[in-house]
Amino acid sequence: MIEVWTDGLCEPINPGGICCIGYVIKREGRTIDKGSELIGRGKDMTNNVAEYSALIRALEKIRRLGLEREKIVARSDSSLLVSQMKGEWKVKKPRIRPLFEKAKELAHGIDITFEWIPREENREADKLSRLACKPAT
Repeated sequence: MIEVWTDGLCEPINPGGICCIGYVIKREGRTIDKGSELIGRGKDMTNNVAEYSALIRALEKIRRLGLEREKIVARSDSSLLVSQMKGEWKVKKPRIRPLFEKAKELAHGIDITFEWIPREENREADKLSRLACKPAT
């Protein structure tokens, strides 16, 4: 089984700050990939843009690594992202719609489940997202 942790942030203000992401991909408890990056800055940036961007980057990496045929659990501390990806909540914000559609497209055909986790259980991805923002702030 593949486990994925994703996190995004928008600082020092939300909306309108600097968006950064972090993700960790593990197989049987061993890290096989991780990443972090600055996504953007300015008025269109929000925490939710960052959260979706983190998921998209992780799903892109899963496909590049050829892991899409394995069972995957994607974990996030964003209840909005998890609830929307599970189809429990509608996507209402126009800025989020294309990110949601991209994430759904990347998840299509993958045996993937989405789980909400408390922030305390997402420390590794959180740390990566914060590291990406350090040089920018």
